[in-house]
Amino acid sequence: MTTIRFFAAARAAVGLDETHTDATTLDVALSTVTATDADRWAALQERCSYLVDGVSTRDRSTPLAGVELVDVMPPFAGG
Repeated sequence: MTTIRFFAAARAAVGLDETHTDATTLDVALSTVTATDADRWAALQERCSYLVDGVSTRDRSTPLAGVELVDVMPPFAGG
């Protein structure tokens, strides 16, 4: 089972801090998330970076077999 954690604008759009999935790819996992603001969530997915067990990717076809943690990181302002 993979834990997906949401940060900043992603957390606001989804309405959760985290969820769990048995999805086979990142794209499938993201498509099964039921967001409180579905339009905002759909738009954010295109702009987010994803940390898959600590490795940054934007490739949503990334397999999740054996992955414990995915962090959904929307673009941040400032630094």
